[in-house]
Amino acid sequence: MTPRRLSSEDRELWERVKGSATPLHPAQPIPAPAPKAAPPAPAGQALSSLRAPIPSFRVGQVVDHRRSDDLLPGLVEGLRQGPVHMDAGRFGQMTRGKLRPEGRIDLHGMTLAEAHEALLSFVPMARAQGKRLVLVITGKGRVNDDLAPMPAVAGRLRHDVPRWLRLPPLAPLVLQVAPAHRRHGGEGALYVYLRAG
Repeated sequence: MTPRRLSSEDRELWERVKGSATPLHPAQPIPAPAPKAAPPAPAGQALSSLRAPIPSFRVGQVVDHRRSDDLLPGLVEGLRQGPVHMDAGRFGQMTRGKLRPEGRIDLHGMTLAEAHEALLSFVPMARAQGKRLVLVITGKGRVNDDLAPMPAVAGRLRHDVPRWLRLPPLAPLVLQVAPAHRRHGGEGALYVYLRAG
């Protein structure tokens, strides 16, 4: 079957109908072409602005948690870089290990639930007794040597305790949290400076 050709009368009728019709979807404007990318920086400048590449990783490989290629600072660096809410002189003495903790709690070896419960009772009790500086021992945590498919955070207590101290009900009682000096446990312990009661 061959297509039928329109006569001149049919074409004229079609043009009149087409001119009187309202389109359902008005014509969309044609988007402007995307701007061209900037020319590449000179080789020396580009290399200086890039960080060292992240080393490759194989599934099942034991992870070295001491590397510093994380996007966020580590726990100790994060606590050290945080704002100081207490007297700067006392803070300096505290972080240099010159202040003696008035109380201490040892959480390492406990489960997360046990440690959280112990911390929730210890901090308010220490503040009620008028203590200002207490030592919270979390332990450094151990690297899990099993061949897990994903790297895990070493030392859950070490990472969770600072967060617990910044959340209610403990946050209103705590003025400052800082990593302990090595004479008081180093990275395995935290100084917790309590607000005056």
